[in-house]
Amino acid sequence: MRWDDLKFFLAVARTGQLTTAAKGLKVDNATVARRIRALETDLDAQLFDRNPKGYSLTEVGQRLLPSAEAMETTTLQAQAQVQGRDESLEGVVRLGAPDGFGSFFLAPRIHKLARRHPKLELQLVAMPRVFSLAKREADLTIAVTRPTSGRLLASKLTDYRLQLYAAPDYLKENPPIRGLEDLTHHAMIGYIADLIFDPKLDYMPNFGRKVVPQISSSNLIAQLNATLAGAGVCILPDFLAGQQSGLQPVLRKTFSLTRTFWIVSHENTAALRRIRETIEFVKDEVRANKDIF
Repeated sequence: MRWDDLKFFLAVARTGQLTTAAKGLKVDNATVARRIRALETDLDAQLFDRNPKGYSLTEVGQRLLPSAEAMETTTLQAQAQVQGRDESLEGVVRLGAPDGFGSFFLAPRIHKLARRHPKLELQLVAMPRVFSLAKREADLTIAVTRPTSGRLLASKLTDYRLQLYAAPDYLKENPPIRGLEDLTHHAMIGYIADLIFDPKLDYMPNFGRKVVPQISSSNLIAQLNATLAGAGVCILPDFLAGQQSGLQPVLRKTFSLTRTFWIVSHENTAALRRIRETIEFVKDEVRANKDIF
């Protein structure tokens, strides 16, 4: 059994598709299929069930996966040490983050890490979704819920507060808001219920059944821009809305929510210096700006 074949096995196991695995490995589909067949022949076992939707691991494939990942970890660490990459800090780090935190907090600051390590390639994926580190969709991710399964390492970044916000013009032109019950007479802005990627972002139950968003978006930045335009009242994180001169907090003394950001890495790559340095950079930036959260 050769590590080179296991590399193809891991790519297909994580993506479930020959085409996607081939693209990631920079080879053609036929090469991936041939290497998988070769590995199955060497092991005298079927590792994948093939179906129209793609490839899924068999029971034997599931048993092989942890060992293959352990070999991958050893190989990555050996390559970094032999090639000097661990010292020079070069290579790719893909960081997945929710759109608000990624676009408004990380994006204006991540150039500091890039300047510190010119050979480091930083990829910031700021999207409202859950990233799978096991499938290598990212090397690191910022999560709202701490993972409880898988070979993942999670470290708390910070708690952050959310409040109701609205544009001053909207508040002048509409009835006063003295309590949560008054929200039934106002246009609310929020998430599309069936597209919420984390249950902790489902805020509407806090306002009762009668309060339903008139304008919904799966994107926090879209919600922010709608609120700035005077479209209604929206619950937004302080680190985002608190930096906008065109917004005003509503019911500040009586209502707020607290959520938590976690930075998550995979056991296989957590020991690599480029991963460790990126984690420490994000932690340092959050600590230095703790007041905005």
